[in-house]
Amino acid sequence: MRLCRPILAAALVATLVLLASPCFAESSAPIPVNNPPGQQTAFIDLLALMSGHCKTLKVAGRTFPCKTVAYAHGDKGRVNFTVAVDDPADDNHVVSFSGENGKRADDNSYELPIDRMLLNSKDRPKVDGLPVPAEQTSTGLCRQTGNFAAKKVNDVTCSATDSEGRKYELLFVSDGTPVSVRRIRQSAPSIQDPFK
Repeated sequence: MRLCRPILAAALVATLVLLASPCFAESSAPIPVNNPPGQQTAFIDLLALMSGHCKTLKVAGRTFPCKTVAYAHGDKGRVNFTVAVDDPADDNHVVSFSGENGKRADDNSYELPIDRMLLNSKDRPKVDGLPVPAEQTSTGLCRQTGNFAAKKVNDVTCSATDSEGRKYELLFVSDGTPVSVRRIRQSAPSIQDPFK
C-alpha cells in the first residue's frame, strides 16, 4: 500500500484539479448531472492520505467498498474528501464530497459543508490522459474526528443529497496509521486548512 500511495496521490491530485459534466452510474448508463456555473480552476496545495476502511460507501444509492480516502485542500479554499472506489468494473471510479468554509469545531473535529459531489469514472472525458470529474450540485456535511494537525484521524463521515435526490454516504474508519500529508505547493493560510 505504501508503494501505491505516491501514484494514488498523483492520480487524486490530477483528478481533483479537473472539472466538467455528466458521469458514471449503476450499470453503464450515465448519471445526469446539474452542473453549477463554471468555476475557476484551483490547484490542490495539500493532500492527506488516510489509511483504513469504509464501513459504508454509497454512491447514488449503490453500495461499494473503497480503496482509500484522501483530504484535499485547494489553494482557493475548496476542500474535498475524496474516495477511490473499489469497483472491479471501473479502475477510475472516484467520488469526492466537496465544499468550502470548513471549520474545526474543536481540536479533535472538523466539519465541511458539502455543496457538490465530484463524480469520476472510466467513461468520463479525459484531459492529459486523466478522466475529468462531473460536478453534481448537492447539500450535505462531512465530519472528521481526530486531530489532523497531529496526523491522527479516527473517522470521516459524510452524507449528501444531490439536486436530483440521489444520496451519497461515507463512513471511513482509520486503522490507526498516521495520516500521510503532502504539501503540494505553498499557499496563503486558510481557515479551512485543519493542518494549520
